[in-house]
Amino acid sequence: MLATTSFSANVSYDHRALVIDGKRRVLMSGSIHYPRSTPEMWPDLVQKSKDGGLDVIETYLFWNLHEPVRNQEGFGEICEDVADAGLYVHLRIGPYACAEWNYGGFPLWLHFIPGIEFRTDNEPFKAEMKRITDKIVDMMKKEKLYASQGGPIILSQIENEYGNIDSAYGSAAKSYINWAASMATSLNTGVPWVMCQQADAPDPIINTCNGFYCDQFKPNSNQKPKMWTENWSGWFRSFGGAVPYRPVEDLAFAVARFFQLGGTFQNYYMYHGGTNFGRTTGGPFISTSYDYDAPIDEYGLLRQPKWGHLKDVHKAIKLCEGALVATDPTVTSLGTNLEAAVYKTGSTCAAFLANVGTKSDATVNFNGNSYHLPAWSVSILPDCKNVVLNTAKIQTTWIFVIKM
Repeated sequence: MLATTSFSANVSYDHRALVIDGKRRVLMSGSIHYPRSTPEMWPDLVQKSKDGGLDVIETYLFWNLHEPVRNQEGFGEICEDVADAGLYVHLRIGPYACAEWNYGGFPLWLHFIPGIEFRTDNEPFKAEMKRITDKIVDMMKKEKLYASQGGPIILSQIENEYGNIDSAYGSAAKSYINWAASMATSLNTGVPWVMCQQADAPDPIINTCNGFYCDQFKPNSNQKPKMWTENWSGWFRSFGGAVPYRPVEDLAFAVARFFQLGGTFQNYYMYHGGTNFGRTTGGPFISTSYDYDAPIDEYGLLRQPKWGHLKDVHKAIKLCEGALVATDPTVTSLGTNLEAAVYKTGSTCAAFLANVGTKSDATVNFNGNSYHLPAWSVSILPDCKNVVLNTAKIQTTWIFVIKM
């Protein structure tokens, strides 16, 4: 499924970033759901992700795919098809996935357990959730896939976007989330756990942001890093609906703004969307295509200029990594809809200049120099002086070859 060499890493976190072997890291991640492409495609998809500047591959684990019949699990292909591309993995166990997947990833037989109520403080449901989570973690441990064992998994997720619907469950929602957090951390994976869209995620679970823009997001503790687990590169397609499209200039702006304002981990949902094979698509009326306007398209081909421009954005941000992980940003106004964020410690300095206005370009003065900022754009200055990239200016070129 995914990729690694032998890492044997200690993974923790502080208020700025994930910390791998004692070093804070700026990490670029992308979602690739292994059952939405064929096994023959996986090595190429992983390599194209690496070539595009990603450090991490993020995926759900779909319960109903691996246990269509109760107590008859089949996780073999996940453990056996790990490719060696030197990338990390974020394993989103859930076990509820949503993901426009049939029944949100729950197996149908779960519905027929007497007295069960899904995703709440309900003993039959919690017993099954714990059993399958235990099983997944045990399988990963047996294959030595956690970073603490020399494997690629540096993060795991429990539950999924529960904060979007927890009000419907009343007081039982809080006790359920506390139970889920405690259950997950008791499994001793050696890597941090996250909950996305869960503002009240209990310590030590990291709460993370999902959305088109997450630059204004703040974690629920100043001891946790600012993480973006779903940056929507497009959207899913509905039968009869328009084909979703998100311009790369907007996506690049969102990424740069997130790092400008303190983020250190961001993930594209999706980096490769793929196909809903068979009857795996969720409803209502979700198409079999899960292309998602992603940087790698449904068929595994590079979508240009999206893939190339984002590669350039990743490179520019990585040039700032030393400054980004060393300190918090100092943000100042340069005028209406204009601002600068500076990361400076000692001789290390990186700056981001942003024009968040949507209509007018602007010229700003920063550190005694003049800079042109197109509307809705961010300029990246790894040395606080020279612009290496502006998100609105696509530098990547590509060539079409037509064979007669």
